[in-house]
Amino acid sequence: LDVADVIRPYPKIVEYLQQVKDDNFLDELVQFEGGQQVRDAIATYLDKYGMRCAGEIDITRTRWSEKPSILVPMILSNIKNLEPDASKRKFEQGRQEALKKELDLLARLKQLPGGEQKAEETKQIIDQIRNFIGYREYPKYDIVSRYFIYKQALLKEAERLVQANVLHEKEDIYYLSFEELQETIRTNKLDYQVIDKRKNEYRLYEKLTPPRVITSDGEIITGQYKRENIPAEAIVGLAVSSGVVEGRARVILNIEGADLEDGDILVTAFTDPSWTPLFLSIKGLVTEVGGLMTHGAVIAREYGLPAVVGVENATKLIKDGQRIRVHGTEGYIEFL
Repeated sequence: LDVADVIRPYPKIVEYLQQVKDDNFLDELVQFEGGQQVRDAIATYLDKYGMRCAGEIDITRTRWSEKPSILVPMILSNIKNLEPDASKRKFEQGRQEALKKELDLLARLKQLPGGEQKAEETKQIIDQIRNFIGYREYPKYDIVSRYFIYKQALLKEAERLVQANVLHEKEDIYYLSFEELQETIRTNKLDYQVIDKRKNEYRLYEKLTPPRVITSDGEIITGQYKRENIPAEAIVGLAVSSGVVEGRARVILNIEGADLEDGDILVTAFTDPSWTPLFLSIKGLVTEVGGLMTHGAVIAREYGLPAVVGVENATKLIKDGQRIRVHGTEGYIEFL
């Protein structure tokens, strides 16, 4: 949101960013009025968060720093859908809502027998949670920060192997185990059949749809949701964030395609922390994968968005642009 605010006053830059296809756009920005300022704002953001990306636990995934154009649709979406200074307003609004909820909860506790003491103890717990809850994000931030350093170091080694004609391209190291890579660096020899075989296997595995439930013994369990009083044409999932919302479905499988309007409902396979910026523009969430405590469900509750997850084939059954109604309390989606 803050980066969007820096760009917002410069319509020529906004227009230019709408055409961006490659990753040299940061250097091109300086030719525009305000370009240096905008470039600095994006660079500062990337310095802090550029090691993140979708599926970031996989070290081979392209990081925002490696391909900054991934962020452009999200920035443009914020410029289009939100007012200037939305960052501070949204934060303050959330703070006030939390405070109101706290006062309401404590007032209700005081009505109970021994209520004064219960309210006092609850107030202490609320304060502790408010102080410390943010730290839950630090381990992941730290892990992903280090992963990026590891990745850069590994690719530097891979570059040397390309120069020595051992590797065809540096990304081929993604198909080697760490020990195999060490051996390749030590001997400058590599059996390319191993990499070709694994590339073919990877392409095959990408086409597979994993089962919804596998037990710890490896047993695959199939079944359907048992629900009553649900409209015949509705599709069913898990209710994870209460409320009902209607809007245009945006079926988005990767963040680069995130052209959102205010009030859209995000329909996707799953979300992870890199998707969080999109939650600023949407009014509801539907995912194919997930449960009560998976990322999308937790963030939807934090942002007060109705959400239904665990909806089998949601990205195929719901068409992009279709109007839908998400019943976050009951756990189903209607087509309008």
